[in-house]
Amino acid sequence: MAGHGPGMLYVTMQPRDGLSLDQFHEWYNNEHGPTRLRLPHIFLNGLRYRATDGQEPQFLAIYDVTSMAHLETPTYTDLRANRSPREAATIGQVDVDRKFLDLVATQQSPLFAPIEQLTDDEAVGLVLVSVEVSLKPGIEGAEEAVTKWYVDEHIPMLSKIPGWLRSRVFRTPSAIEGGSSATKIVTLHEYARENGLGGPEHQAAMSTRWRDDVFSKYIAHKGRRTYELFYVFGPAPRDLQTLSRLPPNAAFSSADGKITTKPGEKDAAISAYVVTADGLTIPYRLEGCPSPAAPTVAFSNSLLTSMHMWDAVVSIIKVQRPDLRILRYDTRGRRDVPTPPVPADLDMLSDDLATLLSALRIPKLHALVGVSMGGATTLKFALKYPHLLDRFVACDFNVASSDANTAAWKERIAVAEGPDGGIRKLAGLTVERWFHPHTMAEKKDLADRMTDMVAANSVQGFRYSCQALWNYDMRDEMKGCTVPGLFVVGEGDGKGALVKAMEGFKGLLGPNGGELKTVPLAGHLPMWESPNEFWDAIAGFL
Repeated sequence: MAGHGPGMLYVTMQPRDGLSLDQFHEWYNNEHGPTRLRLPHIFLNGLRYRATDGQEPQFLAIYDVTSMAHLETPTYTDLRANRSPREAATIGQVDVDRKFLDLVATQQSPLFAPIEQLTDDEAVGLVLVSVEVSLKPGIEGAEEAVTKWYVDEHIPMLSKIPGWLRSRVFRTPSAIEGGSSATKIVTLHEYARENGLGGPEHQAAMSTRWRDDVFSKYIAHKGRRTYELFYVFGPAPRDLQTLSRLPPNAAFSSADGKITTKPGEKDAAISAYVVTADGLTIPYRLEGCPSPAAPTVAFSNSLLTSMHMWDAVVSIIKVQRPDLRILRYDTRGRRDVPTPPVPADLDMLSDDLATLLSALRIPKLHALVGVSMGGATTLKFALKYPHLLDRFVACDFNVASSDANTAAWKERIAVAEGPDGGIRKLAGLTVERWFHPHTMAEKKDLADRMTDMVAANSVQGFRYSCQALWNYDMRDEMKGCTVPGLFVVGEGDGKGALVKAMEGFKGLLGPNGGELKTVPLAGHLPMWESPNEFWDAIAGFL
């Protein structure tokens, strides 16, 4: 049906005087664009371009749409109807021209790759030429004649220009708009950064007899704009750089509280979420060095804890390594599990992190640091996704489960679900088992705060996520690991038993084994109990 095929949302924008570009970009990059990319059944991508021809509007955003009919549904229309107060205030200071384009034809080079599949380093700076022609009124067959020329002659000749990647032909207004105005044809031509625009191949494409005939008979007006790509959206907001340049009063919180931003030169932070393939929401926090090129260190928390178990270490890193960007997230099971619930496994936990990195457009982590279940997740991630990781630190975990451990987890589930104290009782027992006697005696506030963190865990989430620690064995697999790793353990973890266990398997890592470092006066969570000593253990490796 007409209008139900693929197309594009094509939006040009010019901020008015009085609206700072930082405010405009931060809103667009961290709120407006990601909101649309969280609708993957509608939007395949979201790309931002900056004009290179000195004309206004200066900014262009395009979104490839799977089916233009989706733009008539409440899923899309409600986005505009239910704007946040910040969005309403910002968009009121921007001149916006929005077009719906129906895709008519496309031709592409064998070298073309969808921009959303490129890294930012590969994508930024790509060239877009946008040409819009208006048809002379009352001439039958004009649209068909112009389209035929584009498809049969003009685009094949453009394809000979060095650096040409793709050309597409669109028509507007879209069929979903009812054809209420005169038809225009919009062609978008994509090129590499280095290209032959203006060269002999380009000149040849602009000076043919067929072209002259088409323009004289059918085209009333032609407009041409040139742009370069400067930002690619993902479904997860990540623009710390612009956020860091805004004043404190520019902080943002979504109506549901799931997305918050903290501006500031040194403390810019984004707290938001991604949705996994099975529909689970994974919260994350991005902070540290605001440069999009900064190396990123990610942290994977232990079972029953939240991303905030890393707070003290993150504070140290911000001072000692201001060059690093820091990513934390809550492991599945912290808040809940998918519906219907299914037991987690280490593959699933590794996939969750890969989903998060993809949503944030992070092509490779500088390092991944995990503890306990997060330590097992870290090793599994290094084994499954070595291309996404430079190095890892795996703490206080085992590379294989045992029947005794599985039985212990089942007993703990019974405690959490029982009437006699439930998850709060489990929290007290867990922290006492985790922590070094020195911590329990001399740092009672740490133990109390951790008890509260554990007690806040979803009971159902614990029941299904702890099963990731049943029936796994990475011993053989880790022998082929290609990612360098460091192992760390608290000296009192399991009253010293885990130190011996990790000594036993550290040599299995890759061809040369891995080093094991011990943190004194710490138990199962050395980064919580002794953050400075933990940092000393890992700083050189990072």
